Amino acid sequence: MAQQSDARTGPGGGRHRVRPPRVERPAARRVVGASEAVTGAPSIDLACINTIRTLSMDAVQAANSGHPGTPMALAPVAYAVWQRYLRFDPEDPIWPNRDRFVLSNGHASMLLYSMLYLTGVKAVNAQYERVGRPSVTLDDLKRFRQLDSKCPGHPEYRWTSGVETTTGPLGQGVATSVGMAVAGRWMASYFNRPGYTMFDYDVYAVCGDGCLMEGISNEAASLAGHLRLSNLCWIYDNNHITIEGNTALAFSDDVATRFVGLGWNVTRVGDANDLEMLSRAIDVFRATSDRPTLIIVDSHIGWGAPNKQDTSAAHGEPLGEDEIRAAKRNYGWPEDAKFLVPSGVREQFAGGVGKRGRALRNEWMATFKRYRKEFPQLADQLDRMQHRRLPEGWDRDLPVFPADPKGLASRDSSGKVLNALAQNVPWLIGGAADLTPSTKTRLTLEGAGDFEAGAYGGRNLHFGIREHAMGAVLNGMSLSKVRPFGSGFLIFSDYGRPAIRLAALMEIPVVYVFTHDSIGLGEDGPTHQPVEQLPSLRAIPGLVTIRPGDANEVVEAWRVVAQLRHEPALLILSRQALPTLDRTKFASAKGLARGAYVLVDASGAKAKPEVILIGTGSEVSLCLDAYQRLVASGVRARVVSMPSWELFERQTQRYRDTVLPPEVTARVSVEQASTFGWERWVGSTGAAIGMRTFGASAPIKDLVRKFGFTVDAVVAAALKQLGRAGRAVPAKAARRPASKGPATKKAAPARKASAAQGRATGGRRRS
Repeated sequence: MAQQSDARTGPGGGRHRVRPPRVERPAARRVVGASEAVTGAPSIDLACINTIRTLSMDAVQAANSGHPGTPMALAPVAYAVWQRYLRFDPEDPIWPNRDRFVLSNGHASMLLYSMLYLTGVKAVNAQYERVGRPSVTLDDLKRFRQLDSKCPGHPEYRWTSGVETTTGPLGQGVATSVGMAVAGRWMASYFNRPGYTMFDYDVYAVCGDGCLMEGISNEAASLAGHLRLSNLCWIYDNNHITIEGNTALAFSDDVATRFVGLGWNVTRVGDANDLEMLSRAIDVFRATSDRPTLIIVDSHIGWGAPNKQDTSAAHGEPLGEDEIRAAKRNYGWPEDAKFLVPSGVREQFAGGVGKRGRALRNEWMATFKRYRKEFPQLADQLDRMQHRRLPEGWDRDLPVFPADPKGLASRDSSGKVLNALAQNVPWLIGGAADLTPSTKTRLTLEGAGDFEAGAYGGRNLHFGIREHAMGAVLNGMSLSKVRPFGSGFLIFSDYGRPAIRLAALMEIPVVYVFTHDSIGLGEDGPTHQPVEQLPSLRAIPGLVTIRPGDANEVVEAWRVVAQLRHEPALLILSRQALPTLDRTKFASAKGLARGAYVLVDASGAKAKPEVILIGTGSEVSLCLDAYQRLVASGVRARVVSMPSWELFERQTQRYRDTVLPPEVTARVSVEQASTFGWERWVGSTGAAIGMRTFGASAPIKDLVRKFGFTVDAVVAAALKQLGRAGRAVPAKAARRPASKGPATKKAAPARKASAAQGRATGGRRRS
């Protein structure tokens, strides 16, 4: 029987934990015979389960690649969840109030693909429209892991309908499921009304030993327990096998006690083949209203394979034809049949999950029709949210910042813009990894509140010091169609990078707000000064990075990211103040939407620049100071603000050539980050002023001098470029001290403000 551990309230409100039995390795068993394959299962249930097993074995063998053992072990678990409980309509796999099923141990992908095929899940397109064709066909199963098959090696969201999230990197799936549960609770609080339950879905996530070894799973489980997400159930496949062998080599956690300590309800199923025990455990989950549930399922990897069951040989390689025949013989299956789906199997699923899901969806749609009449504004918002469309007038309150030589830190201007945007986009919610006061990402508008256990309507989330889990939770929220943002210091993006990468792979519009973007944070030193992070993040395909140069570029950056539907975006923001440019003298900040634009040019409508200075973020104003020195010396200079490489790359070649004319080879880029990649824009002969070492602990004014982020350094690089291009170097430009020029005088207040507010750069040697 399923064992339940619980937390009980003692006299005086004290909490007493009932310690569950220690998780022990299951005793060795003889290999299954046909008559005992699944405890207490009617023949049709057994036929369905063995169909899942044999399809998985056959697909892996046909591909000569994959993981057959876990699908063979967990087929009864998947069958029990889908056939008996999952509120899911195969005809409409994106129905908003469906239960979510996440296969966190994504290497067992054939388990999920078999379910998608056998239940007849239909495909949807990028516009969230049902297209009528199957999501997965038998031919797709036969072409498992082959080019263009809907059954890639690991489940991929957007590629295969019915896959709720991309999994494979262990731990990511369970952490993402926490975000789905968070979104479910928030949407229920926001949309539900008396008599109208628009959201009450549950989230099931299957995981293995590897998932629970990964640190992200503990981060996510800790957060889920703290938030008491009772709509969340993790099913732990306790098979004690990894690639290297038995988990005893590296893993001896008392998992049950660990999760009780994290605030979870824990149940135990001693035999993965016992459908009734599995059902009782799921019933415990559904009856639990004050915490998430972990179901520990003892299983045997490669169930039924006479020579490979309970061994690592069943994990990550085909079983081999002889072993497959022997396993099928143990199942009472035709030994030489391949990809066999016996009569009645698909009909059984149609009469179970198919019939139940269709009825529940139809009921929900009928309720939504009435809901639309009584609550038209909420219904419109729900519909827009599900299709990733913004409300009418979403940008009407975005500010315009007046010119100001002292300016604002871009984190501060971002906070103002974020609150203006959130006022008109009610499903824009998020928070920080314990850094909201520093990242300026708290929503302060009326009624925003905090998302807390038992009070799930707040729009401010507190992720704690859990950057990796935060990224995955944001992914789960986005997959549920709320619009999430998360924030932290740019240096700590390293902790969340795997989740950021998955957001890009899934093409979901998560927004990351990373502040303290350079050596400009000063005295904290090189441990906190990001150097290589910017180029590293730019290297992720499909990720939009934006480093705005002043407050009005921040406005336009938010305007861009708010409209993204299929890309995640990063805002890279400063701690130190940036001058707010006078847009009557310089080009409009709306140019940011094109990734790069000419901020100011050589005088004269037809004057062609001799040298181009390219800056991002805090270095844009530095480029402008250098520009004034050069122009005063008779040099035809151009300043290009390039806040986003990715957006610029999307423009036509014609536009890119107007910003960076190919014939102008004298180019200088300036950015307080690693110079890696800037040769793309400055050319092989251009100059890139940036970081080639780590930073150092010192006030900003000392750091910018040490690392060459000065007007003198930029002017010198520009003149060198002119000399390289064969242009005579103006002597007065080369000799003019930075402290005497009008440009430097004009910029001095901004630098003084920067030194007071932020702290800059670092590095042991001059870069």
